[in-house]
Amino acid sequence: MTDGTIPTQGFYSFNPRTGQRGTTAFTNATAADIDAAVQAAQIAFAAMRQYPAAKLAALLDAVADEIEALGDALLTTADAETGLGLPRLTGERGRTTGQLRKFAALLREGSYVEAIIDTAQPDRQPAPRPSIRRMLVPIGPVAVFAASNFPLAFSVAGGDTASALAAGCPVVLKAHPGHPATSELTAQAIHRAVQAQGFPAGVFSLIQGDQAEVGQALVKHPGITAVGFTGSLRAGRAIYDTAAARPVPIPVYAEMGSVNPVVILPGAMAACSDSLAEGLAASVTLGTGQFCTNPGLVFVVDSDSTRRFIETVTAKMQAAQPGVLLNPQIQRGLVQAVAGTLNRPCVTVLTGGAALDGPACGYAHTVLLTDSATFRDDEQLQAEHFGPVTLFVTCASLDDLRATLETLHGNLTATVHADDSERDEAAAVYAILREKAGRLIWNGFPTGVEVVYAMQHGGPYPATTAPATTSVGMTAIKRFMRPVAYQNMPDALLPDALKDANPLDIWRIVDERLTKEGIPG
Repeated sequence: MTDGTIPTQGFYSFNPRTGQRGTTAFTNATAADIDAAVQAAQIAFAAMRQYPAAKLAALLDAVADEIEALGDALLTTADAETGLGLPRLTGERGRTTGQLRKFAALLREGSYVEAIIDTAQPDRQPAPRPSIRRMLVPIGPVAVFAASNFPLAFSVAGGDTASALAAGCPVVLKAHPGHPATSELTAQAIHRAVQAQGFPAGVFSLIQGDQAEVGQALVKHPGITAVGFTGSLRAGRAIYDTAAARPVPIPVYAEMGSVNPVVILPGAMAACSDSLAEGLAASVTLGTGQFCTNPGLVFVVDSDSTRRFIETVTAKMQAAQPGVLLNPQIQRGLVQAVAGTLNRPCVTVLTGGAALDGPACGYAHTVLLTDSATFRDDEQLQAEHFGPVTLFVTCASLDDLRATLETLHGNLTATVHADDSERDEAAAVYAILREKAGRLIWNGFPTGVEVVYAMQHGGPYPATTAPATTSVGMTAIKRFMRPVAYQNMPDALLPDALKDANPLDIWRIVDERLTKEGIPG
């Protein structure tokens, strides 16, 4: 479509194991549907922004309870639409409800508003200092785009939705077309919680669609104040550009993928080659490689032992049972991405490199190989392969390795494997990688994230559009809040978080000191 009209035809889910289309037709949201959802969110925000943190926390807890009350129906529906398997989905449901409850606990503790108070100094010379008090407040209705690879934890009730609701922002959720029935079930659970807790209906809305125009219309709506997105670089950049082109631009917190470089230094290679090969192959193939933290690049110093190591990893990748890709679109994208890499000069395929035969969506476990000079000269070799694929880059020396790492684009993670005797060299490598990634890992593998305060799931572009933020962990709430300062405001007009008596009993910075004490009258 070129005229901005949203196509109205239906679309269906797809079972990636059997190749069968689902029986239920889902409809692309119309422009009127989107407008109604955003207007309802604006009405809800007028009330929601005044709610105490305890009321928001109760909603998050209720959403978690309602998701659990869906029982096996949610898991079997998600499995039929994604092929991820019940064990994986059971764990993902636990992560989904767990992060909702962690945000609820954050709200009850209260210091997330970052209250800062600099009291007045009327006798200061040469000019008096006014009373200035600052805290974070909700930004407004948020558009959230669900991810394909996590139908629960990064989807309808996932981290973006949880953090936005915790911030006090209504959510208009664009479901991923890869799992529309799962999305409907989860949305119904949220609606039940919203109703039971006495919130306005517009606090949460779900819109469906398999056409780009649906998401574009949502981002363009003047009532949307921020966007949370997890997906491909192409789609994320399109959303970012759309938001920037609005008459009133808005922030876009887009996580758009990563190749997550892994560096294996020679000492580690010599000391634990077998365990490293086992761990690397397992990390690359985990979840059929459909993680944004999949280790897609491996940098090594060329030697006889390195060549044997690459052969071992290749053999382990060949021996591992192939998994199922999420949907035909993922399969087509992977076929295209790997073919593009193999068309570059001086790139060799050691195993795989093709889609699997049969009705299921699948791709052979793939190991590619190139050298450092080729890698430095060709930015296309940093393209993400969203699947069970990794590219080895052999370097002539440690100096050559460091020079090659300097050419890396932004990533979510970067890993170094080193022997204890190589800590000085590892420090030099980390000094480079710190500028390239949001999370640095020592002697481990990047797949998997923890929903904790210290987690950083973000990185320099093109990994994200906002490297100063995270989409996982409790500090994700700050994406959907903005600071407001109150100058010389009477105590009665201040929010509770900034009042002299500290009625919320939260930690605050008062005159450059962290304290819970009230301010004497």
